[in-house]
Amino acid sequence: MRLGLLREFASMESRVALVPDGVESMVAHGCDVLVEQNAGTAAGIGDDAYRAAGASVVTTAEARAADLAVSVRDLPTGDGVDGARPPLFVGVFDPLWMPQRAQHHAAEGICTFSMDLVPRITRAQTMDVLSSMGTIAGYEAVLLAASRLPQMFPLMMTAAGTLAPARVLVLGAGVAGLQAIATSRRLGAVVEGYDVRPAAVEQIRSMGARAVELDLSAAGADAASVEDSGGYARAQSEDVAGRQQELLAPYVAASDVVITTAAIPGRASPLLLTAGMVDAMAPGSVVIDLASERGGNCAVSQSDVEVDRGGVTVLAPTDLVSRCARHASQMFSRNLVAFLRHLAPDGEIDLRDDEILSAMLVTRDGAVVHPGVAEALDGSEATGEG
Repeated sequence: MRLGLLREFASMESRVALVPDGVESMVAHGCDVLVEQNAGTAAGIGDDAYRAAGASVVTTAEARAADLAVSVRDLPTGDGVDGARPPLFVGVFDPLWMPQRAQHHAAEGICTFSMDLVPRITRAQTMDVLSSMGTIAGYEAVLLAASRLPQMFPLMMTAAGTLAPARVLVLGAGVAGLQAIATSRRLGAVVEGYDVRPAAVEQIRSMGARAVELDLSAAGADAASVEDSGGYARAQSEDVAGRQQELLAPYVAASDVVITTAAIPGRASPLLLTAGMVDAMAPGSVVIDLASERGGNCAVSQSDVEVDRGGVTVLAPTDLVSRCARHASQMFSRNLVAFLRHLAPDGEIDLRDDEILSAMLVTRDGAVVHPGVAEALDGSEATGEG
């Protein structure tokens, strides 16, 4: 099997899907690995490192014409490399949110797997790229907030007096949120965490933070309505969302830093911070919105734009993970190798009936075969959204 490693084409993307260790693993698994020239340069990995790992460094067209091509993000289109399309592609292209990408792959006859669809089962834990990248994002969010906040995070006892610790509120206790809590704690901040899912309370406490618990029952929320079978939060009704914002408002106003990480697979990010809630924060405070690619958790945030809202700095970076490209690439590579070894257990691609493969398979034989993606595609066509 010829495995092609593609160079990322997105302007703010510095990661690479396979690092040399991953290449060595796939070569040992019986693959011929073809690395596109300069694929790892942005992550600090030169072509010679890939050659030393057993790969061949090739042209863009040669890498894309492999039996199976991999990249961090989507397969590039319309960039002048005509006719060079792999029969099978593995990457992260968020097909539940952007189903038109899957439609394009199907039209080109490419069989695709999206790594963000890894099922939450024990056998697939080593392939869970969302958790890996969430760890990086949560860590980087805290460093960004600390660099922009006009005070230090820890309590300081000095000859010039006592400096109060920063108060950090983390909204959303998934992997990114829990890592943000842990990192804020390591820097000495006083940390509170909130998640609509009742099960997250103990996870927040285990990180050393105070769990904010809100009574949303009057608005019709219960344990079954806030969490799905996969452990993700569900989209909430307008009544529940409004009550949640009302009860969170005093916690937000009292915080120096608010980091929002709430996301729902295939849906717009839930609105947690209204403009009024941001206006109530003290000048100099910082908001970091990690959900801006799907609309954001904060009403005033704009993707990759710094917003000054009455002295409150609101940041919504989409490249936080890429800023830590070396470790992010290492983690992504390990997740990807685990999946590729499962996809090709004997060194050859085996599209068998399998729980993991079925959950991640998006297109095959010219059609969109993932039920959730097909449903999203039907919905977007009905509403005219592209």
